[in-house]
Amino acid sequence: MSDNQLSILVIGAHPDDCEIKAGGLALKYRALGHRVKFVSMTNGQSGHQEMGGGALARRRRDEAMAAAKVAGIEAEVLDMVDGWLVPDLNARRVVIRIVRETRPDLVLCHRPNDYHPDHRAVGVLVQDASYLVTVPSVVPFTPHLDRMPVFGYLWDNFRKPCPFEATVAVDIGDVIERKIDMIHCHTSQMYEWLPFNGGTLDQVPEGEGERRAWLGERMANRYRNLADSTRATLKKWYGDARGEKVEFSEAVEISEYGSSLTDEDVPRLFPFFG
Repeated sequence: MSDNQLSILVIGAHPDDCEIKAGGLALKYRALGHRVKFVSMTNGQSGHQEMGGGALARRRRDEAMAAAKVAGIEAEVLDMVDGWLVPDLNARRVVIRIVRETRPDLVLCHRPNDYHPDHRAVGVLVQDASYLVTVPSVVPFTPHLDRMPVFGYLWDNFRKPCPFEATVAVDIGDVIERKIDMIHCHTSQMYEWLPFNGGTLDQVPEGEGERRAWLGERMANRYRNLADSTRATLKKWYGDARGEKVEFSEAVEISEYGSSLTDEDVPRLFPFFG
C-alpha cells in the first residue's frame, strides 16, 4: 500500500451484512483508490427456509464474492456456524489475526446491542480484540500492530439500552445503484429467506429485472430514511446547504475502543466531504 492509501476492514456476522450496512462506503473508498475488505464471521448456513448446511454456506459465499466483485473489494467468509457465534477465546483469536493481517486504519462492525445474537457477538469480539491486536504475546505467530486502528460501529435503529449516535454520515447518492447491485447478488436472502421470514414472499417478483426494481425501491427507502435521521450529522460534515440535499446516506459511530478520532482527523479517514 502507498502511504496515502487507507485500509478499511468491515466485519459483519453474515455474508450480506457488510453490503447492507457499508456497501456505499466501500464503493466510495474504492473510487478513491483505497483498500476495502469485507469479512463475514459466519458461513450463513442457517439463513433459508428450504436449504441449509454446506450447500447454503457455499451458495452464500458465492453471493458474497459476486457482491465483492461489483465493488472491486476483497471478501472473506469464515466457516463458523450461522446462528451459533459466541464471543469466545477461539473467535477472538480469529478476529485478532484478521485485523493484524489486514492492518486497517479503520475497522467497522456491528454494535454489541442488536436483535441478532451473531451481530452482538461480532460487536463484543471486535471490542475485545481492539487492544489485544497490539500485544505481541497474544496470537504470537501473527505480527502485532504497533498502534490500534480506529474502530467504529455500523448504523442501526435500535434504541435500547442506548441508541446509535452517528459520528459521521456519508452521502451515498452517487453510488446507491451500485450498492443495491451488490445487495442484489444475495439472491438467497433478498428474494427468498428474508421475504419468507418477514411474511412478504408473495410480493417478490419473478423476473430478474422486476426483482432488482422491487429491491431497489425497498432499499432506497431505507437509506433515504437514514439520511433523514442523520441530517444534523450530514450538515456538520457537508455544510448546511449540501447536507440538507443528501437523499441517501450511510453512517458510522466511532467507538471509544481503539485509537481516538478527533473532528480534525475525520477527513483523513472519511475523505468524502470536499
